[in-house]
Amino acid sequence: MEVRLARKRGFCFGVEDAIELAQRTVREHEPGKVVALGPVIHNPQVVQDLEKAGLNQSGDLEQLAPGTTVLVRSHGAGPDTYARAAEKQLEIVDATCVLVKRAQTVVKQLHEEGYRVVMIGDANHPEVRGVIGYAPDVIVVDSEADLDRLLPRRERLGIVAQTTHAPEHVARMIGAIAARPFRELKVVNTLCLEVVRRQEAVAELCAEVDVMFVLGGLHSANTRELARICEQHGLPTYHLESWDQFRPEMVAGHKVAGVTAGASTPDYIINEFAEKLRALQPAEA
Repeated sequence: MEVRLARKRGFCFGVEDAIELAQRTVREHEPGKVVALGPVIHNPQVVQDLEKAGLNQSGDLEQLAPGTTVLVRSHGAGPDTYARAAEKQLEIVDATCVLVKRAQTVVKQLHEEGYRVVMIGDANHPEVRGVIGYAPDVIVVDSEADLDRLLPRRERLGIVAQTTHAPEHVARMIGAIAARPFRELKVVNTLCLEVVRRQEAVAELCAEVDVMFVLGGLHSANTRELARICEQHGLPTYHLESWDQFRPEMVAGHKVAGVTAGASTPDYIINEFAEKLRALQPAEA
C-alpha cells in the first residue's frame, strides 16, 4: 500500500526535553525516590517505558515523604503545588514545557496589569488546570455557549489560549468575545507553533490521500485535534495509539494512506506503523 507521512509529525522539543529530564532524574536517584504528579506526557507507551525505568507517575503530593524528588510533568502545575512541595520538604524537578511556562507567566502578568483573565481551553486538561492557578478567578471558555459567564460586560479582559488548541478555533472564540461590549481586550498568543505546524502539515496531506491514520495517546489533546482536522476534510480517519489497534478493514478500498502523529508520539511507533502499512498486499488492503 502507498503510505505518505505528514512533513511535520511526532515529538516536539517540549516533549523531548521532558522525557530526557525524566530519564536523567531517575538515573541519578535511588529506585522509588522519584515520583511524577501524573503521566509525564500523554503517550501510554512512553509512560510505560518511564515506569519500567523506575519512575512512579501516579504520585499524590500529600502522601510523599520528605526528601522525595517530585517531577512536575510537561503540562505544568499551579503555584500551590510548588508551595506545598516546599512545605513538605520535597525536591522539585520541573519538566514543564517552556511554552506552558510562558502561558503561566502571561496569565500572572495580565492579572497584575488589571485584566480579568480568560483562557480559551479545555477546563479539564492538566495544562489548563495548572495555568489558571497563576491568577485568581480565571474564566475558562471553550465554546460560544460559555461566553455568558463573562460578566460584567464592561470589564477589561486579558485572553490567552491552551497551547495545543487550533488557531482557527481560538480565532473564532476571540471574534465572538470581541463582538460583545467589553471595555478592552488584550490578546496574547500562547499557541505552540510546533503544534500549529503539525496541524498545517496534516491539512496539506489530507489532499493527497484517501484514508488517514493519526497516531498518539487517546487522551492527547493535540493528537485529537489532528484527527478532527482530518475528519473535517471528509476523510475516513482513525486515531490509534499503535499498530496493535490496526484492522485490515480500515484500509479496504483505499490506495493511499496518510500517517501523522501527535507531539507526544515517538518515532519508533510512527515508523513501525508506516512500514507495516506499506507491506500490506493488495488483497489485504
